[in-house]
Amino acid sequence: MPERAAFCPGCGRRMVVSPGTEEPPGSFFDNVAAALAYVSFVPAVILLRHHSYNRNYLVRFHALQSIFLAIAAVLSAIVLRILFALLSLIPRFGYLLAWLVVLVAVLAAVIVWLVVVIKALQGERFKLPWIGRLAERV
Repeated sequence: MPERAAFCPGCGRRMVVSPGTEEPPGSFFDNVAAALAYVSFVPAVILLRHHSYNRNYLVRFHALQSIFLAIAAVLSAIVLRILFALLSLIPRFGYLLAWLVVLVAVLAAVIVWLVVVIKALQGERFKLPWIGRLAERV
């Protein structure tokens, strides 16, 4: 670690804490801002545009991961729509199977969303398999 590093390159936590340096009024703590990025893509874009949060590694990582996760969710919804239409063509149990696939996909999406929000609130950098690597590079 460099002596004058303000943030840890591995986890994004602050390395230098000076007495009397508090958060300015009206701003969030870093972990709350990182979790707020997962509400939708709009807070993530706003956090990336805000100067002080754009330089914070933890908030920037979670905001970018949130945007890429939203894009992946839209692409998954398109694939699920096509899969639903194809499975509905199966005569007896196709429609039931289609709803089962959609239910499992939505349940998996909710679990992934809860995990990344909880990890962001804990101040950890939890990388999703492909999206996390992409968010680190940008």
